[in-house]
Amino acid sequence: MSVYDKLKELNITLPPVAVPAAAYVPYVQTGNLVFLSGHIARKDGKPWAAQFGRDITTEEGKAAARAVAIDLMGTLHAATGGDLNRVQRIVKLLSLVNSTGDFTEHHLVTNGASELLGQVFGDKGVHARAAFGVAQVPLGACVEIELIAEIA
Repeated sequence: MSVYDKLKELNITLPPVAVPAAAYVPYVQTGNLVFLSGHIARKDGKPWAAQFGRDITTEEGKAAARAVAIDLMGTLHAATGGDLNRVQRIVKLLSLVNSTGDFTEHHLVTNGASELLGQVFGDKGVHARAAFGVAQVPLGACVEIELIAEIA
């Protein structure tokens, strides 16, 4: 099954590449690797501002991370010249979870992104990752995720 068939089955429409909010580009390719800049969680088109351990649950966080993964796939779609079937492997995710010092479920929040990438890309979506808490994320967003992919 193609990546696009899987996206359709999951009722996912890829968004356009977001315009960077600072001095960076959405992605950079070197060799067969594409590095996607961090994408923050958004809800209703605005930054999904919240802090884990204070005002958002882990389950809500999984939904936020899943939404970030959809945005990342939109950027990856552009980086592949409009063909996600060129993706050979999702190599790694780095997840920054906006949390209080006593919150310890960063890995569970990030599963929202990891699980979706596995659904969409199958074995090619299984990746290495790091997920950890930070005192703040740009614009107060609850989570920010960056992605590295190998493409053909």
